[in-house]
Amino acid sequence: MSRSCTLNRLAKRFLALAAVFVLISASEARCAPNFVLIFMDDQGYQDVGVFGSKTIKTPHLDNMAREGMKFTDFYSLAPVCSPSRAGLMTGCYPPRVGITGVLFPRHNIGLNPEETTVAEVLKTRGYATAAVGKWHIGHLPKFLPTNHGFDSYFGIPYSNDMDGVKGKDRNLDRAWIERDISPWNVPLLRNTKEIERPVNQNTIIERYTHEAQQFIRNNKDKPFFLYMPHTMPHIPLFVSDKFYTKDPKQAYIRTIEEIDYSIGQVLKTLKETGVDNNTLVIFTSDNGPWHLKLRHHGGSALPLRGAKFSTWEGGMRVPTIMRWPDKIPASSVCSEVAAACDILPTFAKLAKAELPKRKIDGKNIWRLMSGKKNAKSPHKAFYYYRGNGLRAVRSGEWKLHIGGGNRKQRKEGNQPALTLYNLARDISETTDVAAENQKIVQRLFKRAEAFDKALKADARPAGEVKTAG
Repeated sequence: MSRSCTLNRLAKRFLALAAVFVLISASEARCAPNFVLIFMDDQGYQDVGVFGSKTIKTPHLDNMAREGMKFTDFYSLAPVCSPSRAGLMTGCYPPRVGITGVLFPRHNIGLNPEETTVAEVLKTRGYATAAVGKWHIGHLPKFLPTNHGFDSYFGIPYSNDMDGVKGKDRNLDRAWIERDISPWNVPLLRNTKEIERPVNQNTIIERYTHEAQQFIRNNKDKPFFLYMPHTMPHIPLFVSDKFYTKDPKQAYIRTIEEIDYSIGQVLKTLKETGVDNNTLVIFTSDNGPWHLKLRHHGGSALPLRGAKFSTWEGGMRVPTIMRWPDKIPASSVCSEVAAACDILPTFAKLAKAELPKRKIDGKNIWRLMSGKKNAKSPHKAFYYYRGNGLRAVRSGEWKLHIGGGNRKQRKEGNQPALTLYNLARDISETTDVAAENQKIVQRLFKRAEAFDKALKADARPAGEVKTAG
């Protein structure tokens, strides 16, 4: 046989093998699950029908729970916006990635581009990715979603009450009644370009919804990840014409109800495009609700104690629902401890992607989500951070609060005040049982100290943009 014939046959075999690999790759891509992550802003534990609300109608979320799983002990990574979101995106406790406080437009820091986000993990497996909504882990171009693994971004880069106009009346009731957006000079971005300022917040939920639907339609033939962090119910509250009422006492209720309607539209689009059965949808919140002093502009964390800004359960235990037809058992409830940092490693497992090279804190919780018999939380302990300080630790049914201590106590090296609660018997954290359970107190305190020391030793800096002068 001539040399040319041999080369031709080898070439044909190579092409045949290549074709097989392409077919396998295409098949894997079609089978790879889609992910939709809906992230609320300041929604309270009780502010969903299936979590106990008697005043807010959430038929689409309630139906999600009937068709999926309700998580009763799911936690955000911080009691405020920016660190919570940094933890969600990276699978880390916020101090590990250097984002420990709320970022404002004046700040020149953000999530370090050296960190690996859930979007970047999924991009290694060929996913289309989009962020639609509030980002709030850096508003400068270097820190925006398109520099963190997202193909596109449409939304408000920080909280909707920032960039206030000096001298403007920011009375929340009046703003709601008059539908006045002018006191808040916040921008709307398309990728990194500002396209509207101030953004018309009366239409923002509706516009987010349309953007999300279009992304799903455009990417129905390949795996996709849609991250949808809603701007509200962070104050100020606004809704579209369809949900508006002049009564400001209905403000919070109508806002949640419009977002529930939005979720229903997204779920409807998944069905219309034929990808519903291959899509995992997660609904959760960034932290607890504004304190009740805000009256009808804030939510409820009952029966939990506390609210946003605190490491009581009401500040960090959040309503969570997960749905994936035939994969997550319908009408199921999970009461094991899980957290927002677990989303990245779980998505990576389901997408057959590698985990980030840098250390993360999240765990794969697919056994919990899929309802495996006797599945237990992969967390021996969960740690509650406020700012850079560790303020509590939970292990099983026990939760230890760690007081900061006054300056004299810290100088003298004395142990801070420690209070203990049994969450299985006392979900509202009303009765300190530390005195009669000192062995548990000391065991948890030592574990917390060791974890915090190790985390701080391995902490990484936030990204920073140097400013002149």
